[in-house]
Amino acid sequence: MNKKLIFLVMVGLVIFQACEKDETDPGNDGKEETAINWAAAADSSSSSFIYSYWNPAASYFHYNNLNNTDFHYWPQAHALDVVIDAYERTGDNLYLTTINDWYEGVKAKNGNTFFNVFYDDMEWNALAMLRAYNATNQERYKTAAISVWEDIQTGWNDNAGGGISWKKDQPYSKNACSNGPACILAARLYQQFGDEADKEWALDIYGWEKEYLFNPASGAVYDNINSRTGETQMAWIFTYNQGTFLGSALELYNITGEKAYLNDAQKAADYTLNTLVNSGDRLLKDEGSGDGGLFKGIFVRYFTQLILHPDLSDGTRNRYLQFLKYNAEKLWQEGTDKNKLLYGTYWKNKPGSTSDLTTQTSGAMLIEAAALLEAEGLINP
Repeated sequence: MNKKLIFLVMVGLVIFQACEKDETDPGNDGKEETAINWAAAADSSSSSFIYSYWNPAASYFHYNNLNNTDFHYWPQAHALDVVIDAYERTGDNLYLTTINDWYEGVKAKNGNTFFNVFYDDMEWNALAMLRAYNATNQERYKTAAISVWEDIQTGWNDNAGGGISWKKDQPYSKNACSNGPACILAARLYQQFGDEADKEWALDIYGWEKEYLFNPASGAVYDNINSRTGETQMAWIFTYNQGTFLGSALELYNITGEKAYLNDAQKAADYTLNTLVNSGDRLLKDEGSGDGGLFKGIFVRYFTQLILHPDLSDGTRNRYLQFLKYNAEKLWQEGTDKNKLLYGTYWKNKPGSTSDLTTQTSGAMLIEAAALLEAEGLINP
């Protein structure tokens, strides 16, 4: 029996363990319902993710499950995040080995550097590397994260009143995707290492984004402002920008204790739950493949941290939990190709024969989030 067949058999067994029929629930009117063991689901999801997308020779993630070797820098960060999620949950050496090898492989594929023309791409990777440092205590990850952060700071200029630019060659474009993650990174560096300058960076970046890209009445986060035209792109409202804004608000609440930040986080979350969903449903909308395939997973990551925050009211937490649980159940029960363990762009529709790294990473993030909430006693298996 070859290695691939052995692996698929093992994943199939774990999937079987993840789903158990519950015929005893008095509320199901005699119908069978599936109780999901989220830890087992995450085991099969994340191990299959590595098997199907990881290049063990070059130590980076392929762009799809059919061994497309195209290298895209920013999804590597979120793929690493999934691996760290799984390692923190299980302590399995499969994940530790991947984390260890990711550093050299991704650095080599990115031109032997972690710097990039896109500020947001560097921010995602710095955030993931800081998590890798905390998971493994490898100093190289800490050093790289701080070095990248210092380069990110060069993206701030006075165009459009401040903020971090989207690209090094477009200083006029100030985007939510380059400011939300930068604020989260600065805040986490401050909380961990105590440099007051990082705290000031976090406060300034957040203050700029809230003033120029956040609608405090609705909770919407606009995509960007172009300082050459003065135009704010209000038509583009994406789940990942909502996620990083609420994530940055939550980080600043942790630093300052000021309730306004927690309120902002909830406004951004509520806008997403009320507006960025499929019409007539509670399922996060389809934002396509390619870059858009990653958007929902990023929202889920920071939304999960909001759910876990002890200062959230019980009523709000329960409402958020039900929303996330519903999305996870739809993905696992309806939107997963259980033969290939693949996810699609809309979480209740199975994919075709292939799935982009971005799309697959989002699905894997959601399953790991459900497993984390289960482990915390907030979702019952």
